[in-house]
Amino acid sequence: IGEPASTFSLPPNPLAAEPPITPVDVPSALLERRPDIAAAERRAAAANEQIGVAIAAFFPTLTLSASGGFQSSVWSQLFTLPARFWTVGPQLAATLFDAGLRAAQTDAARATYDQNVAAYRLAVLSAFQDVEDNLASQRILAQEVDVQRQAVDSAEHALAIVTNQYKAGTVAYLNVLTAQTTAFTARQKLATIAGQRMVSSVGLVKALGGGWDASDMARETGDVAAPAPASGAAAPAATAPSAAAPLAQK
Repeated sequence: IGEPASTFSLPPNPLAAEPPITPVDVPSALLERRPDIAAAERRAAAANEQIGVAIAAFFPTLTLSASGGFQSSVWSQLFTLPARFWTVGPQLAATLFDAGLRAAQTDAARATYDQNVAAYRLAVLSAFQDVEDNLASQRILAQEVDVQRQAVDSAEHALAIVTNQYKAGTVAYLNVLTAQTTAFTARQKLATIAGQRMVSSVGLVKALGGGWDASDMARETGDVAAPAPASGAAAPAATAPSAAAPLAQK
């Protein structure tokens, strides 16, 4: 702090970290861990239960009651045997006419259920879109990184040639500066693409609801666990299951 930039230099610190290896097939069951999908599914299930509550209002209410105690007009005979009484019996109550209230409540419950199911399907489709977008981004950025690494190698090779030519006295130092600028620009672009690839990896982990590993994928799909791969080898990807069936309407 407080020193001019010409008096010191910072060593380069290249980005050595690599994004996680993306499996070829990602099980759709992993999306069930996403909070938005879980919340939408629970809202649809709750709305489905409300349909049953609305339909149950059409049936009469049966109540079984029992009571007992002592009753007497004379205080001295209140707790005697003749003063005891008890009652037990059922009570059936039903609404004969409600001007269509229960039918309207049932229709409203069904409409709410349909609305929540549509919201659930929209959340699932949005989740699939997020995963697909990030998978495509990972694939494209990986290709760009490979191409840009070749560009960096070519720029550094050209810089080495121009530097040797300058030392031999065949070219001016301006050519060296131009080659250095080209090599620096190529390395800077490579770092930018690598950073974008890491950000895309974070987006993929978020889209899947928290990442993945081989054991989670086998557990979600019900596959038998495969033997551990050799050191440095990628774990085999599990086959994606079919989409979850829609909720049953009462």
